[in-house]
Amino acid sequence: MTAAYEVAVRAQAALGEGPTWDAAAGRLLWIDILGSRLHTYDPASGRRTVRATEQHVGAAKPRAGGGLVLNLRDGVGLLDDDGGFRWLHREPVPGRRANDAAVAPDGSLWAGTMRYDEAPGGGTLSRVTGDGTAEVVLGDVTVSNGTGWSPDGRLMYYVDTPTRRVDVFDHEAGRITGRRPFAEIEEGAGFPDGLTVDADGCVWVALWAGAAVRRYTPDGELDRVIELPVPLVTACAFAGADLTDLYVTTARAGLAAPHPLAGSLLVVPGAGRGVAQPAFAG
Repeated sequence: MTAAYEVAVRAQAALGEGPTWDAAAGRLLWIDILGSRLHTYDPASGRRTVRATEQHVGAAKPRAGGGLVLNLRDGVGLLDDDGGFRWLHREPVPGRRANDAAVAPDGSLWAGTMRYDEAPGGGTLSRVTGDGTAEVVLGDVTVSNGTGWSPDGRLMYYVDTPTRRVDVFDHEAGRITGRRPFAEIEEGAGFPDGLTVDADGCVWVALWAGAAVRRYTPDGELDRVIELPVPLVTACAFAGADLTDLYVTTARAGLAAPHPLAGSLLVVPGAGRGVAQPAFAG
């Protein structure tokens, strides 16, 4: 189906990603990974800001104590409200960069990486706690992407993009077990990228090279497709005061003839009902 999307922010992000609702500040965060830019957007006032980051940035999430946690090329850092920055966990690896990240119910950051050349097995998914302790949860990952939890926190959904699958794990106390396929994207429909989980436990998945966002029921059945005019759809998240509007990031990197909206932030008003996301405990 084609939903009534709107353009929230017309932009030309090379690789727009990571939409995240910052409830305390009443704003949406999103980033341009390859442009090294952190964007904010206030849907109530329309106010926008853009801040450069020193490195390619894979994700930005609110912190419980104020400021943001950033998943950067060389590790995880903390950005204060006054602009101050410090590394929380620094682990540079030549040829590797940060990608998508998500905050778990316990406030830890699950931070993904990948190689610039997308070499198989060159990425990881790590769990980083508020004190900077980091452990690799999944190794042998190629393009670590969307990560999210069921409303009760007992399931974790995860995308390693080239597998064409959304996988699901059992989750308890920061540990995951029982990896199994949840949904598979068929040949020709694009590749799974970022994801979000709504209040009904449905999983919404952005499709890179698929020009769409899909919703899957908790049983893994496809029940809705939101078609969009931009081929490179990267991630989605519910935002706004009532968490009913679905914001979608897009990209233009590598496109020979980008659509005029490629790299913009789109929104589908009233698409569903999201879940308030935890802040990083650090």
